[in-house]
Amino acid sequence: MPAHSHNGRRPRAWVVDVDMGYGHSRAAFALRDLSGGAVITANNYRGIPESDKRLWKASRQAYELVSRLKPIPLVGDAAFSFLDWMQRIPDFYPRRDMSRPSIQLWETYLGIKRGLCKHLIGTLAKKPLPLVCTFPIPAIAADYHEYPGDIYCVTTDTDVNRAWAPWDPKSSRIRYFASSGRVVERLKLYGVREDRIFLTGFPMPKELIGGPSAGRLKELLAARLCNLDPKGIFHERYGHEMRNMLDTNLCRMTRASHPLTLTYSVGGAGAQRHLGVDLLKSLRVRISRHQVRVNLVAGVRHDVARYYERAALDLGLKKELGKWVVIPTFESRAAYFEGFTRLLETTDILWTKPSELSFYTGLGIAIIMAPTIGSQEDFNRLWLEYVGGGVSQFKTAHADQWLFDWIDSGGVARLAWNGFLEAPTHGTYRIEDQVLGRPSELHKLPLIV
Repeated sequence: MPAHSHNGRRPRAWVVDVDMGYGHSRAAFALRDLSGGAVITANNYRGIPESDKRLWKASRQAYELVSRLKPIPLVGDAAFSFLDWMQRIPDFYPRRDMSRPSIQLWETYLGIKRGLCKHLIGTLAKKPLPLVCTFPIPAIAADYHEYPGDIYCVTTDTDVNRAWAPWDPKSSRIRYFASSGRVVERLKLYGVREDRIFLTGFPMPKELIGGPSAGRLKELLAARLCNLDPKGIFHERYGHEMRNMLDTNLCRMTRASHPLTLTYSVGGAGAQRHLGVDLLKSLRVRISRHQVRVNLVAGVRHDVARYYERAALDLGLKKELGKWVVIPTFESRAAYFEGFTRLLETTDILWTKPSELSFYTGLGIAIIMAPTIGSQEDFNRLWLEYVGGGVSQFKTAHADQWLFDWIDSGGVARLAWNGFLEAPTHGTYRIEDQVLGRPSELHKLPLIV
């Protein structure tokens, strides 16, 4: 475990994630400056005890297996329904006391009492910097083992279940960085003290924002809106507001700086990979005519990348591979997050299940939502529709028709614009300000639930 981090930069906080899906690591990647560029992975760090490895591995494998089984009739539905029931988020209304610990939280404490994360917390306690966790278990373990530094927990969905709060929330020292207004209100119902909850929004890469003034974000959005409004319908209706918000010098509505680009992203378990192939089939003619570029992002799953390459070849898109059909491969999770961030600079539409990527509509990216996998994604979908930054997909087989109807009408440009206006953008900066105890240049977020 590093005492110094990458490039010789000294850490000002410990940033801890888990290798379980991408959501928790995606948040940690955006916060890596706090830790000097390095992130500690609680279930896969140098020196982790074998007992911890076994406990974490069993949990991760169960999650990924059930996610992959989900599309299989009967068996997949039954297995997933049970897991989803264990992790479910209860209805918010009517407001009521929800502080009673859940079965999932009971299992968390059983693991902690058996020693889960004790070695990690003990090691970090030798240099007790602020501890910023993007998964609840390390934060709860730090609280349980009386970590001597400040303890923070970053939520990674638009709503959270009871397992995110400790057994006795009132006496806990954990402070929460809430990704949405609903999370703020939910944590209160779980018994977390109001003075330990900070509404920050989800942390996103600084490279796509450009500081408190969001100069880079506005520049990318201006170019994006050109592609998403080919007939100028949205521009005609909202041009004045766009020029005021983006600054006249940044608004490039006269020409696009890149081809119309759609990025399809699968989750860490590789579920819904088939939708990427269905998308290629539907858009094959438009791709071959160079009317749209498609990025198929498989993360670190090389098997999924090969699956996409074979499909592209079978569809006669060999000449388009590399430029109009882009299938990047990454050797590590860190390389994936860096590469994905670069891809988003020229992404106009992000097609994905409503995971933590739902928050990326705040960067002015229109989101097409694939079917949900899990209770938390149902809440993410509701939030994304509520802020107006995303919409659920129609049949993938007909995407060459309905998607381009939406684009031509200015509807997809409206999704990108709504996301930019309504969704939190500066979560990374707000979290850094709070952890480092410095005054913030940013306005207080409204409690949009």
